[in-house]
Formats: sequence, structure tokens, C-alpha cells
Amino acid sequence: MTGLVNTLLIIDAIVLITFVLLQSGKSAGLSGAISGGAEQLFGKQKARGMDLVLHRGTVITGVLFFVLAFISGYLV
Repeated sequence: MTGLVNTLLIIDAIVLITFVLLQSGKSAGLSGAISGGAEQLFGKQKARGMDLVLHRGTVITGVLFFVLAFISGYLV
């Protein structure tokens, strides 16, 4: 059981890294980092198309990563 969970954890980590690297940058520079986070927090920028798929995939695989990490820690 531990081997299966660890294998799923490694696969999920690779998929999560891929999703994060495929996402396009939302803003550039220091001013974009300050104002861009607030705009995204309040929903002024909506993701569409492939960006939406990558965003949702990142959220799902991130949650799955933490669940599998907790299960892996519990089984050891």
C-alpha cells in the first residue's frame, strides 16, 4: 500500500510541475507582482481557454498532492 501511494505521489508531483510550468505569466516586473496579485485576488482577470484548464488542473493536482503526502506520512 505504501509503494502505491508513493508512486501516485511521484506521478502527481510530475503532473503538478508540468501544469505550473505550462501556465503563462500574468504580469511582468515588480509593479506587476504587487498590483497583479490584488487584481487576481478580486477576480478582475478571468482565465479563459487553456489557461482555465491549466489553472483548474493545478488546483486539483495540488490538493491531491497534499492528500497523498498526508496518507504517505500516516502509513509510514
